[in-house]
Formats: sequence, C-alpha cells, structure tokens
Amino acid sequence: MVKAKTNYRCSACQHTVGKWVGRCPECGSWGSMDEAPVLVPVANRAGASGLGAGNTRSAMAAMIPSSPAAAITQVSSTTSQANSTGIPEFDRVLGGGLVPGSVVLLAGEPGVGKSTLLLEVVHRWARTGEDRRALYVTGEESAGQVRLRADRTGAVHERVFLAAESDLATVFGHVEQVKPSLLIVDSVQTMLAADVDGVIGGVTQVRAITSALTSLAKTTGVAVLLIGHVTKDGAVAGPRSLEHLVDVVLHFEGDKHSTLRMIRGVKNRFGASDEVGCFELRDTGIEGITDPSGLFLHHRTDAVPGTAVTVTMDGKRPLLAEVQALVVDTHMPSPRRAVSGLDAARVAMILAVLERRCGMKIAKSEVYAATVGGMKTSEPAADLALAAAVASAVTDVPVPPGFVILGEVGLAGEVRRVSGLGRRLAEAARLGFTHAITPEHDDPIPPGMKVKTVTNLGDALNSVRTRSR
Repeated sequence: MVKAKTNYRCSACQHTVGKWVGRCPECGSWGSMDEAPVLVPVANRAGASGLGAGNTRSAMAAMIPSSPAAAITQVSSTTSQANSTGIPEFDRVLGGGLVPGSVVLLAGEPGVGKSTLLLEVVHRWARTGEDRRALYVTGEESAGQVRLRADRTGAVHERVFLAAESDLATVFGHVEQVKPSLLIVDSVQTMLAADVDGVIGGVTQVRAITSALTSLAKTTGVAVLLIGHVTKDGAVAGPRSLEHLVDVVLHFEGDKHSTLRMIRGVKNRFGASDEVGCFELRDTGIEGITDPSGLFLHHRTDAVPGTAVTVTMDGKRPLLAEVQALVVDTHMPSPRRAVSGLDAARVAMILAVLERRCGMKIAKSEVYAATVGGMKTSEPAADLALAAAVASAVTDVPVPPGFVILGEVGLAGEVRRVSGLGRRLAEAARLGFTHAITPEHDDPIPPGMKVKTVTNLGDALNSVRTRSR
C-alpha cells in the first residue's frame, strides 16, 4: 500500500509546505495553511495498485478528451468580440466594450462612485438592445436604496433587474430565471458560499465565489462585473489570486475634494492594460469626459509668474497639466517645502539642480509647488516645466502664453528625451499652443507649432527668458 501524501498550502499567497504550521513562512499570515492533497500521476497510481502495463495503457486511454484540440486557424474569434456598454470612456478602458463570458473586477475606495458608475452601465446596456437584460445583485444595500439612486441619476429601465442577495446559490437561481447578458455583483466581499468554510469576505470565501462566478461566465456567456473593496494601501482586498482569476482588473480613483474620477486598467486580456478613462461625478450621476485636458489648465488672459504648462502621459492618453510654483523669502532656519500633485522627491531634486547648475539662490526660501485641478503626476517629463515655473517665480518673469515645456532633467542639468513626444505635441497643438521647448528628438512636429530643442537646463531657461522679452 502506498501512503497518500498531504501538503499544506497558504490560502493567502499559495506557498506550500510539507507539514502544518500556524504561520505561513512566506507571507506571515496566521491560520492560513489548508490541506492540499498531492496529485499522484496516473502511471504511478496504476503501478502502485498492482496494475500491469496493459492496464496502465487502458487507464491512459480513458483520459482521451471527448473533443480533440483544434488548429488555431479553425477557432472562431467572433465569440470574443467586445460589445459596447454605451459609455465611451468605459469602453476605452475595457478595450472596446464587454466581451461575452468575461469577468471584470472594479476596485475602489468607499464612496468614490463605483455603484453609481455600474448602475449607469446597466442602464445604458439595457436600452441599447431588446435582447440585452441586466441583473444587478447587491449585497450591501436593499433594492429600494438602489432604486432611489436610479431615480436620482435617471438609470431606470424595464430590462434592468434588481436583487438584494448575499447567498451565491440564490444569485445563481436569479441568473437562471432572468437569463441576463450582463451581471453586476456589488460586492464580491459581501457574497457567501454556504458550502465553503470561512467568514464572509475572507480569503477562502472570496476565492471560491470568484471562481464560481468565473465558471458561470465561461459556461453561459454572461459578462460579469464584480465590485471589489480595497485595503488601506489602495490595493485590491482579498488574495492576490483574485486578480489572476478575472479577465480585467480596473481601479476607480478619485479625490473626495474633486468631482474628477479616473478608471485605470491594471490587467486586461482583451486590450491595452494602461488605458485611462475620465469621468465627472455629479448630483445627477456620472458622466464621461472625452476631453479632460481643459480641467487641468487655468484659463487666464494675462501671463502670471510661476506657472508653466506641460503634457503628461496617463497610460496612452496625453493630458495637458499646469504646474505652479511660489518662492517666498523667509527668516525661518528651515524653509518650508510644500508639494501638491507632484512627486516631492523630484521637486527637491529640481530645486537642487537649479541651485547648483543654474546659480539660483533658493536654499533659504520657502518653495510651494502644485498642479491645477487636482491632477497628480510623477513622471519625469514634467521636470523641465517645474524648473521653468520655479525660475519664473524667482525672477518674477512669466512664461509666455502659448508655451508648452517638456523634458526630463538630470542631476548634471542635462535635458533628456521623453517617450511619446509626438503625441504630446499634437495634443498641445490641438488645444492652441504654438510654441514648445523640448529635448532633441526626431518625432514629427505638428503644423503651425514652433519647437525649440535644448540640451541642458540653462539653455531651456534662457529660451524662456528670450521669448518673454
């Protein structure tokens, strides 16, 4: 007789050990080690149980699949075509729309607008076709609460069905009765699988529920949208394997002091994983913003010292951003450095380069740096614009109107190339900017735009001062 072997696998990180321990040696989770029986190969099982070579071949023959593997040229791709949700900004992030049988996980902080967005999605989905039914399952609210929000946002439709359920088996029963083409589960952490051990929202429950809903989507062709919670660090709550089970992972972000909301693609099996969709949360619902660049610019008639405009790349989307700086003399022994919307480490680096390479005496001055409109950027392409804004604040000479400044600044004061410069300049030209200061490049220049290429920070600042006279 061959003794069956049992390993123990961590439910949080999937680390496997040979004997049970109270704490996972890999991730440090307590009480997460579950039994994981080792699968013995068929040939070994046959030999161990006294089967001969002929019986082994019979056992292997029994494993022949009922349908043979098909050549990739014979596999139809029409079943994986995306269907538009009716919201262009949401379709952009999804890669064109929802694919039948796909599972999408939308995660975000409480109150950011996840439920409002998906309620608008089911409304647009239902009204675009007679055969489109949507089932909205909520485990956090009652059906009456969802109806009140739908009345407020105008998302009421006869082909949108509501169910306030937290039992997974009951949800499957609703799917069987309604036969929807789109299923919303709000949220996956509130669902309960009665035949699975663990508490609601626990690692074991979340994994089992997501696996069951994924299996439902693949077998029935129903597109499934899951709402997920996030941890205090902003990551998706639950086991890391949760993101591997689904097809698309989206993060819904927004500042509570701003109406701007952004959806970022983290994983996408049907399109690019670095797309960004912009929305505006209003009292009457949520609306997509097709041209968000104007939100991050302060439109004024006169030039003001301490401001500069740059173009950032958020995923594949170019966005114009205005960087502002204020330099104030102080008698305090430790001058203050306040940063909003920018990377504080890069701001400190730019100030040091200006002090050492350009001779600007700002070490004993207070410096405030910020972006306009609540935008957050940390990419190096905004370095040169930040340096120009600080220099403009120090000299009290404004950057000329119609200028856009792009480039990464190194510690030696050199201006380095940035990616996607052609797309950045095209976006700036579309919004009426006529002059640009950039590093040396071979990207196409938009018609009507004059570009000045520079190699170091001193040349860039001199070009700005020359145009200001």
